[in-house]
Amino acid sequence: MSPEKRAPLDRRRVADAALRLLNEVGLDGLTLRAIAKELDVKAPALYWHFKDKQALLDEMATEMYRRMVAGTALDGADTWRERLLMTNRGLRAALLGYRDGAKVFSGSRFTGTDHAGELQTTLGLLTDAGFTLAQAVHADRTANAYTIGFVTEEQGVNPLPNERREGYDVEERARRMAGYPLAAEAGRLLFAGYDEQFEEGLALVVAGIGARYGIS
Repeated sequence: MSPEKRAPLDRRRVADAALRLLNEVGLDGLTLRAIAKELDVKAPALYWHFKDKQALLDEMATEMYRRMVAGTALDGADTWRERLLMTNRGLRAALLGYRDGAKVFSGSRFTGTDHAGELQTTLGLLTDAGFTLAQAVHADRTANAYTIGFVTEEQGVNPLPNERREGYDVEERARRMAGYPLAAEAGRLLFAGYDEQFEEGLALVVAGIGARYGIS
């Protein structure tokens, strides 16, 4: 038995094992029994730390966030637009590192206050730029929701980088929809070039936020 498996079981160790296993089996296959096997313990041992799968997902999302921000620092010279662009690019990159990463992250509740400092700083930057606190919250939440939603759709096609789900052949789709030329051509935009798609959508969101609240 390896030293890692002899280490005391705690929440972060379980979450770490769950994130490793996630890339192999996906969210549907991620059971407490499978995680227990990965850790070489009995399944009931996990219930000392997590009452159910959602509690585990909350810890996994928290660990994903910790890893995302580890070794990074916010630039105090950012404009509000630069901050929203930077943080959401970072979020997408982090979510793409895990099979079903966006699904794990979406709707989960952080188990600690690791995120509070970044949130405080970002909301402060937005309010200093002229947003009310309510507007700043709406702006940050909207950009965040766009990113999570985009990656959820992206991972529905490409579960992991360089892995494509069966049934998303763009040329075959175009042939089947030949009678609807605009819809057929749209497939080349919808199901490929996700980096460009994301950047264009995020730019639209940020521009819309500025236009909505009249802040440049």
